[in-house]
Amino acid sequence: MMKKFISLALILFSVGFAFAQMPQKPLSQAEYVKLLYDLQKNPKKKGDLVEAVRRRGISFQLTDGLRGLTASKSQSDAELRRALEEAARRRENPIARQLPSVEESAKILNKAREATLVAVEEMPDFVVKQMIQRGAAYAETNNFRNLDRLIVAVSYRAEGNEEYKILSVNGVPQTEPKVKRTYEDVGGTSSTGEFVTVLATIFKPESETRFEPVDTDTIRSRRAVVYDFSLTKEKAKQVITASGHFNDSTTSGMKGRIWIDRENFRVLRIESQATEIPEDFPIRAASRTIDYDWVMIADEKYLLPSLSDVRLTFREKRDMFETRNVIRFKDYQKYGSEVKILDDDEAP
Repeated sequence: MMKKFISLALILFSVGFAFAQMPQKPLSQAEYVKLLYDLQKNPKKKGDLVEAVRRRGISFQLTDGLRGLTASKSQSDAELRRALEEAARRRENPIARQLPSVEESAKILNKAREATLVAVEEMPDFVVKQMIQRGAAYAETNNFRNLDRLIVAVSYRAEGNEEYKILSVNGVPQTEPKVKRTYEDVGGTSSTGEFVTVLATIFKPESETRFEPVDTDTIRSRRAVVYDFSLTKEKAKQVITASGHFNDSTTSGMKGRIWIDRENFRVLRIESQATEIPEDFPIRAASRTIDYDWVMIADEKYLLPSLSDVRLTFREKRDMFETRNVIRFKDYQKYGSEVKILDDDEAP
């Protein structure tokens, strides 16, 4: 599996609006528990359960016992946990947690677009260290087995160029000649484009992304509005490449969710999934979650990725496998700084 090289690159996104559907009756505790047990039997239903919690909310008090049951039946799924916690907050304070009006939603999106495009223009050249834990599992089991650990130095230039260099593999420095210095050399799943590209392309006016406010949330103590977004293959131009035993690439559409800070209008999280993947393409699904946070570079604050979770599902003969890369971004520095491997880089 690790001899394959699979990459996911985000090229284009887009902007426009649509608005939330009428709310349904909140989930009762009995309904929710039944859905949890159904989820344990069929993990494919996770998306339906998360959607029900987000759209309908809950009518019951969220106790530690229900939190434990949720973790047990969902294999500690982070997305379901976040949706459930926000539904509990919305139940306790429905006024503060209600979705924005049509006018407020348009204002939030316009201000987010303006703030993001200005920030892109002011982004400096920088270097950063990626600490990547890679794993694999049979598709839809969520039972990932650790494969390897990479430390990668990334150099970003303001004109949009990104350069990736492997610093270590499983703790072994890659400093000698003829060692593995690129993703192609190492093999396995890789991703690029987590930095400015994703945010910039989402908010370009010509991209024509469709937005729909669907939920509220709290991330790192910041209140956010959650929007669904979608765009077709012609607009997204997301490139997925598979190479190794097979060499092929395709473009896909995209759908997902974006979290926008309700007060300063900056993006806190993006979840995206590839759409319109050709039926005969070996990669059957591609998704990515990126968390953004404030970092200091040369005494200035910038909003940049702090964590990314990349998953690709591919077919090999009769079996379906899923790979997962958990990427932590560490030590943002001004371009030209030397990126070093430290003892604490080996933390899980």
